[in-house]
Amino acid sequence: MSYFGTDGIRGKFGQLPITPDFALKLGFAAGKVLKRRTKKNKPIVVLGKDTRLSGYILEAALQAGLNAAGVYVHLLGPLPTPAIAHLTRALHASLGIVISASHNPYFDNGIKFFSCEGKKLPDYWQDEINAELELDMHIDDTANLGKSVRVKDANGRYIEFCKSTFPYHLDLSDLKIVVDCANGAAYNVGPAVYRELGAKVIAIHDEPTGLNINDGCGSTHPEHLQKAVVEHQADLGIAFDGDADRVIMVDKNGEQITGDHILYILGTQASRKPAGIVGTVMSNMALEIALDKAGVALHRAKVGDRYVLQKLEDHHLVIGGEPSGHILTLDKSTTGDAIIASLQVLTVMVEQKKALHELVDGFHLLPNVLVNVRLDAMFDPYSVPALVTEFEKAEAQLKGRGRLLIRKSGTEPVIRVMVEGDDLAEVTQLANDLAEAVRANAV
Repeated sequence: MSYFGTDGIRGKFGQLPITPDFALKLGFAAGKVLKRRTKKNKPIVVLGKDTRLSGYILEAALQAGLNAAGVYVHLLGPLPTPAIAHLTRALHASLGIVISASHNPYFDNGIKFFSCEGKKLPDYWQDEINAELELDMHIDDTANLGKSVRVKDANGRYIEFCKSTFPYHLDLSDLKIVVDCANGAAYNVGPAVYRELGAKVIAIHDEPTGLNINDGCGSTHPEHLQKAVVEHQADLGIAFDGDADRVIMVDKNGEQITGDHILYILGTQASRKPAGIVGTVMSNMALEIALDKAGVALHRAKVGDRYVLQKLEDHHLVIGGEPSGHILTLDKSTTGDAIIASLQVLTVMVEQKKALHELVDGFHLLPNVLVNVRLDAMFDPYSVPALVTEFEKAEAQLKGRGRLLIRKSGTEPVIRVMVEGDDLAEVTQLANDLAEAVRANAV
């Protein structure tokens, strides 16, 4: 049985596999695999978390399991997911572990791993851990147990790393920034980075209780940030999700700057244009058109940062991301990093002496309508000739002006029908008609 999904192990706390006893065994299994693969007598694992209350319990259980397997653990405390990726490399650890359910509600939690290079753990590692989980825990010799230490300067190390990705000769002293921390992992380090670069920072949702992470705030609820930017007459706003690997920005007028906008800025407005950018099948067609005009290719990956990273490496590119704000800049960091991505946009603003809204002037996302068709049982819509005919008619109708995306959910019996085009009424009608056709032909 495989416990790993596309982004580690995730679920509701208290239900398998997100339980204290499973975390204990997971820590032991990961530790055993690590010792076999590294051949080190006392390998080091760095362990961080977001601000969920359940994180304390999972942290203790994972720590105990790792120590029982003979692994040393460096405890980082609450820090963004990308901070754990960075510190895994900076501390020369053999493995990094993050306890977080990202943008999910507080009652969910998850466990994901980073390799010694600060990248997502390869599938063969996950397969070995899964196999080890099937075995009983057996401690050979208590003399070989590992120890745990707390890294006291973890926050400062990461803050300095983030600042190092911003040009040394520039600063943010002319900017007032509202930062929505989502009551999550970046509640402390996020505002500190911008302040130390000279900005006047107004932090909101920066008082985590363990239960209020992502609760009506952060990148998944930008409406509070939009209001705050206008009220404070700020130059812009920046919102993270719970583990700060996603970022959404807001211009001084309260208009939202999505992941597609950020890729547009980094692809067309930066001092050095990239050879290409990686988006996903969900990236708006307007991004593709704008990049093409600028002579920058857009490569589309499957949904998920793992696939964006893979496509970036395949094409030897450095900038990619998703509309949700998961932005990768591989010349700066090994994984999606909200703070670092925002700093790259701020670099363009300061270098060009332009406001955020000026950087996206003339770039408008095409209307996009998504209809989720819930089914009793999943089926492949492209296996039904009548549906294929309907899809082809819709694509012909939108040719050159829009696109169609029909995809199956990976987690539930739902088929997602997305239609994008230059006419909102038209794409709405098409999306609803195609969704109804899918329902009518469900088998």
